[in-house]
Amino acid sequence: MAFATRHFVRAASSTAATAAAKKLIVKHVTVVGGGLMGAGIAQVAAASGHTVVLVDQSDEILKKSTKGIEESLKRVTKKKFADKPEAGAEFIEKTLKNLTTNTDAVAVVHSTDLVIEAIVENQEIKNELFKRLDKFAPEHTIFASNTSSLQITQLANSTTRQDRFGGLHFFNPVPMMKLVEVVIKTPMTSQKTFESLMDFSKAVGKSPVSCKDTPGFIVNRLLVPYMMEAVRLFERGDASKEDIDVAMKLGAGYPMGPFELLDYVGLDTSKYIIDGWHSLEPNNPLFAPSPLLNKLVEEKKLGKKTGEGFYKYK
Repeated sequence: MAFATRHFVRAASSTAATAAAKKLIVKHVTVVGGGLMGAGIAQVAAASGHTVVLVDQSDEILKKSTKGIEESLKRVTKKKFADKPEAGAEFIEKTLKNLTTNTDAVAVVHSTDLVIEAIVENQEIKNELFKRLDKFAPEHTIFASNTSSLQITQLANSTTRQDRFGGLHFFNPVPMMKLVEVVIKTPMTSQKTFESLMDFSKAVGKSPVSCKDTPGFIVNRLLVPYMMEAVRLFERGDASKEDIDVAMKLGAGYPMGPFELLDYVGLDTSKYIIDGWHSLEPNNPLFAPSPLLNKLVEEKKLGKKTGEGFYKYK
């Protein structure tokens, strides 16, 4: 009996080891999109020892991205290595050594384990990118999108690797925010891919949560309707935007009020999300468009990035 037990334990251990061996350990990462989100993802991946290539359309954009990463790393080291400036300088140097840039995703994707897309929130543009890269990436490579509102299933269907496709939704600013929504529960995504994405998220110092492929996933599915209801409250004249912001900060403990947050996110981004959800569920009152939001976007008052949204910025 003891022999049988030992044999069973060895067999179980062997099976577990085989399963673990099959799981992809991500070492090389390609991030497509050099904006705030893409640069932030590239930074945390490089800082955690991954080899990272950051891709965008021009060297000018990538120079700006690299400069932003360097400035962000300096802020991180001031807190992390407050009493050890030499260790901080070494950390920055190592991180930047792990990071390179390129304007041609096809040229670098052939040697990557994970492709993370962080480009404009547009279904057609994202699909075209994934369709093109799918032809050149190795069979083992996992594709992931940082989309905050689009369906992962529709993006995955633009490729031949639906089982190796998932969502990795980071939050801005990426180096500071601990959460990653690992949105991979499409009918096609493999358990191996899910586990690999969870492991990668933890490796870059984040706390991953899982969610089905539902509009807005967890955070935005709750957050966007909340912000839109704040706009409707203001549109009806029930309260001023200033009082709504103060009420939610002091009464609910939120770090920003809904109008401050809308301006921070970008009114065009918020409108794009709510319009997309409205087209999916036109009878859902939570997804009803806002005349005021539409007007501000039409007037190019998009929030902090343009100097004016619901509030004016110097």
